[in-house]
Amino acid sequence: MLLDVTLIVLCAGNSSRFEHKTKKQWIRIENEPLWLNVTKRLASFSQFDKIIVASHEDELNYMKNFTDNFIFVKGGDSRQKSILNCLEFVTTKFVMISDVARACIPQSVIKNLLDEKENADCIVPVLNVTDTVIYETNTINRDEVKLIQTPQLSNTLTLKKALNTQIEFTDESSAIKAIDGIIKYIQGSNQSKKLTLGNELEELSCLQKPSKNFFVGTGLDIHGFQENKEMFLGGIKLPYEFGFKAHSDGDVLIHSVIDALLGASGAGDIGEFFPDTDEKYKNIDSKILLNEIVTFIYKVGYEIVNIDVTIIAQKPKINPFKNEIKNSMANLLKIEKQFINIKATTAEEMGFIGRKEGVAVQSLATLKYYNWKKNEYINN
Repeated sequence: MLLDVTLIVLCAGNSSRFEHKTKKQWIRIENEPLWLNVTKRLASFSQFDKIIVASHEDELNYMKNFTDNFIFVKGGDSRQKSILNCLEFVTTKFVMISDVARACIPQSVIKNLLDEKENADCIVPVLNVTDTVIYETNTINRDEVKLIQTPQLSNTLTLKKALNTQIEFTDESSAIKAIDGIIKYIQGSNQSKKLTLGNELEELSCLQKPSKNFFVGTGLDIHGFQENKEMFLGGIKLPYEFGFKAHSDGDVLIHSVIDALLGASGAGDIGEFFPDTDEKYKNIDSKILLNEIVTFIYKVGYEIVNIDVTIIAQKPKINPFKNEIKNSMANLLKIEKQFINIKATTAEEMGFIGRKEGVAVQSLATLKYYNWKKNEYINN
């Protein structure tokens, strides 16, 4: 029997304090991103009426590729705004709100929250403080200090009323307390430790290391020639009398590599990210597009292993520019030059390529999961 409770899992943050290459919600637990692993785990603890996942706007469509079992909602630029966006889809009397950063919440906490749902406007798990506490220069009675945790379970109407304000609250209980709502505290758990900087990962025993799988994607792009336009290939300018006919600068090699990267990560194709109906991409430098995709690839938990490119062109001659293209692509992809291979062939004078009317490029990209178990931190 379904409960009169909706579960919301907040996964829309920027991970600005997380000291790893990827965003915290996208580190892989075996083959699952953390947000999916956490949400499935919490969902298995009870029969929630519905489950809502708040996603960063840039990752919303990508998240939808993973499952049809949840409702995905665009998050806001703060935790509170993300909650408000999600509450628009809540029809149950109660709502339980958790954060993806609390990855190992035990089932006992969820059970205790649900058992108390009728007894206050907001049920809150807390931890006692065992160390001496000093505020400014004064020692505080530690028995009067509690560490607030999530998830918290609230009366939906009361929470909506409490958040109808310009004041930003860091959790639901603070907002409800501000309108004189009734708060009940229950025992939390040390297992509900919050993942913030990344150095907590080794302490979260429920998280398994990422799988060692590799992921391969292919990309194919074709562009005809256009007079009175500069030619760019692999991010460099070629001395040729024609450019490529395209909405952007027409860098057919970069476009092919973008599709290969998106294919390997299961994120769609270049047209979904940069539609040719959008005027802001008209004549845009394709290096800008590739930079955005590479940033996306790393943020959602992957590393680039290698790129293999085949350029099919009767003209221009590619061999004199291979090394320059490799250097350009290595810089754009943030990988070593040795992991990029450029091949060139002609069409043996067949078809539109053989007639010197355009160029085609086929690319293959290999990705692997970022291994957060290695404790590799970004050097800022």
